[in-house]
Amino acid sequence: MEGFSGKGKISVLMVCLGNICRSPTAHAVMEKYIENKGLSQLIYVDSAGSGAWHTGEPPDSRAIAKARKRGYQLETYRARQVNAADFQNFSFILAMDEENQRDLLKQSPESQKEKISLLLDHSSSGLSAVPDPYYSGEKGFDLVLDLIEEACAELLETLSSKIQAHPKRS
Repeated sequence: MEGFSGKGKISVLMVCLGNICRSPTAHAVMEKYIENKGLSQLIYVDSAGSGAWHTGEPPDSRAIAKARKRGYQLETYRARQVNAADFQNFSFILAMDEENQRDLLKQSPESQKEKISLLLDHSSSGLSAVPDPYYSGEKGFDLVLDLIEEACAELLETLSSKIQAHPKRS
């Protein structure tokens, strides 16, 4: 995993299309995992959409309900679009699928492209994309949570080992 020098706070941006289903779910899951591991002072997470359709809106009510059942809070999040500063400000930019990854790579300055990868690159699921549940039923949102929980757990293990390898933070 590139993008971490051992200095400063690690920052992770979760990105999906509209920032109302997958990326806010990944944001909430990762935030809770970070908090549970006592790493909130060392790792920051946020989410955004590659598109601007839902800017300012809360997450999809189905995503909120499914996440709440598993102990995650999405209610306070508001959708925003990825902006130019994000490519400088985040250590890792994780797309939910290949289309979002392509959009991010098109927008990103050449020097920041190495920060962009797929969330499921950090999962042993064997899948590459977290499917968009927007037009699917309840099971779609359950699958999204399952995939995101697994990937975030594995991602946090990787980040934790990097923090341990660079214990002096400045």
